Amino acid sequence: MNSARILFFSIVFLCFCSCQKGEIQGEEIQPYAEGSFGYDVDFLAGVDESFIVLADGGSQILLSPRFQGKVFTSTAKGLSGTSYGWMNYDAIGSGIIAPHINAYGGEDRLWLGPEGGPFSIYFPPGSEMVFDNWQTPASIDSEAWELTESTERSAAMVKTLLLKNYSGTTFEAKLDRTVGLVDAESMEMDLSVSVPASVSWVGFESVNGLTNIGETSWGQENGTLCLWVLGMFNPSDKLMVLVPYVEGAVDELGEIATTDYFGEIPEERIQAVDGLLVFRGDGRYRSKLGLSPKRAKSLLGSFDVDSNVLTVVTYNKPSGELPYLNQVWGPQDFPYAGDAINSYNDGPLEDGTQMGPFYELETVSPAAFLSPGERLEHIHRTYHFEGSEEQMSELLGEIFGITLEVLKEKL
Repeated sequence: MNSARILFFSIVFLCFCSCQKGEIQGEEIQPYAEGSFGYDVDFLAGVDESFIVLADGGSQILLSPRFQGKVFTSTAKGLSGTSYGWMNYDAIGSGIIAPHINAYGGEDRLWLGPEGGPFSIYFPPGSEMVFDNWQTPASIDSEAWELTESTERSAAMVKTLLLKNYSGTTFEAKLDRTVGLVDAESMEMDLSVSVPASVSWVGFESVNGLTNIGETSWGQENGTLCLWVLGMFNPSDKLMVLVPYVEGAVDELGEIATTDYFGEIPEERIQAVDGLLVFRGDGRYRSKLGLSPKRAKSLLGSFDVDSNVLTVVTYNKPSGELPYLNQVWGPQDFPYAGDAINSYNDGPLEDGTQMGPFYELETVSPAAFLSPGERLEHIHRTYHFEGSEEQMSELLGEIFGITLEVLKEKL
């Protein structure tokens, strides 16, 4: 039995004990509190025997090959610590494959694009691009992935798929995905910071690959695919999404951001401050922003003023001008003028129903113009930091160029 399996069965035992209210050596055992990492491990263990916990002390992540290789959640303080990812308990526990999308949640889930436009893989050829016709491909929505390797710090998974886009082009592809914990040296190099030992943190990355396993090349005329990683997190009334952008003239770089995906974002919910967009992530108003590759940097994140939790996402944004697939539903004049990063804030629909609440931090790869056998790689890293107000203000300044005092003024 390898070390990863030993860890697996140890976690299962811990979860079983934590779910039982009883006594050990005269001490009453209580279940893990809702909102804790242990609570989410307990829950997933009850419906998914393939679950994996990767751990390095208190830094731990929960992932599942059964649920498309998703990293469901993470913590910086062990089983009793805060669980950072949003999980849809009803969908996960139902055992039912839902129409359109199975929104299981997860703070690092892999999708493919484009979602809309002439090369969409979410609508049948010739159909109207409306919700009734929208369907997430099963390979990235409901089907299990194959676990190929696991250790105490990483797990590798693969999935082969056959897709047809809106224009009728067929894609034979393989997705590979390795999820692993990030060590302190790599974190500090990635973020160019020095983190005090008294700050609790967790960091992990997903290395996502897309390979053309067919016999024809993927080109501009018939469309192609892209890798798309979405992180779903728990919102807060005082949580602000932070999106740095490249400053410059609109006639050279275009608008700072696309802000009208679901109607224009109200001014009180988004502000631009010295090269930084500050966007509410409260889960109370459905809205989305996107930055083009000319405006986007390789960094975005959020800060929760109430809990002093700083979240940072980085990715391997390539240099140079490359085409990005446009994800917008409906006809498009420029199908290769899409976003490199997005942030979505959940909120009630017109009928008052709501999937979440949650908010999302998303990164996208360039369009995958691949010859047979070629592979595109997209790396997405997620970090969470917990500490004092003073420590978080210092990290905010070093990473995002804004102090906690100024950020509070934007609430």
